[in-house]
Amino acid sequence: MSPSGTVGALLAAGAGSRFAGSTHKLLAEVAGRPVAAWSLEALSQAAPRGRFVPVVISGKAGLGELVPNGVLEVPNPNWAQGQATSLHTAVRVARYLNAEHLVVGLADQPFVPAQAWVDVAVAPTTAPVVAATFDGLRRPPLRFHRSVWGDLPTEGDEGARVLLARGNVEVAEIACEGNPVDIDTDGDLQPWT
Repeated sequence: MSPSGTVGALLAAGAGSRFAGSTHKLLAEVAGRPVAAWSLEALSQAAPRGRFVPVVISGKAGLGELVPNGVLEVPNPNWAQGQATSLHTAVRVARYLNAEHLVVGLADQPFVPAQAWVDVAVAPTTAPVVAATFDGLRRPPLRFHRSVWGDLPTEGDEGARVLLARGNVEVAEIACEGNPVDIDTDGDLQPWT
């Protein structure tokens, strides 16, 4: 059977070690809701229009009831070894589902809207990588064709940036609305609380 379909994976497994708050950064509140709730909602809302299977890769932070119905939660037992392990977990899910594309976003980006996920997922291009751009800057979500999955890192604390930095793969850019700011520190959170 030939590959078909798309998996949309939200990476939410990291330690959040730069965040000094009283809780994990994904559980810290922004605009009255946990950071991860915004990202999970965007993933869930985008799935039907983006025609992808929504998956969240979980780890350190217990997401529990934040995960919407219809979103598959896949734990990454190796989350402490870095972001690449979560990316690799998402690739394993996509391979298992025999998908052709994997769209990856980050749970600490609460202001990336569902439409950005949709636009990247259904972008009409054959480029092996599709990147969202916000005001001209490449940021997640990104779509990867299965032909480049083997080039993504499997260890360490870096994600797709490694593949993009090599400069030897075609990347199509899709201009998206929204704000790609990520919440890594208490300071990142302050403007939004």
